[in-house]
Amino acid sequence: MTDDDLMQEAIAEAEAGLAEGGIPIGSVLADVAKGVIVARGHNLRVQTGDPTAHAEVACIRHAGRRRDWPTLTLVSTLSPCIMCTGTALLYRVPRVVIGENRTFLGAEDLFAERGVEAVVLQDERCIELMTRFIAERADLWNEDIGV
Repeated sequence: MTDDDLMQEAIAEAEAGLAEGGIPIGSVLADVAKGVIVARGHNLRVQTGDPTAHAEVACIRHAGRRRDWPTLTLVSTLSPCIMCTGTALLYRVPRVVIGENRTFLGAEDLFAERGVEAVVLQDERCIELMTRFIAERADLWNEDIGV
């Protein structure tokens, strides 16, 4: 299970969110050592009206109660915002794989301060997906990031 394999799964989540009329950001949580994805999620803010239903938070919610957080890898198609970064830090997730941070730079500095390994892929699929969405739905994107 490579970072690219995991990113493909996160992209599938992002595309599902877009197909539902939402924002195309997807996330997966994986136990890489065991080769399993333990949870999936995509941004549900539009679909549910919940301003905290970002992809990473939805994914972590779907993971449920666990004690193995420090062994997991969180994957997101977009650089996590401060809320999503804080959620990953709260549960001591030690590694985060980020699809891209060109269209939005989240709170990656907080990962560095806490010793979390953050790998930014600059994946062209993620960049294209967000660039197209922002161009087509700037109003919805600005609402999502609090602008």
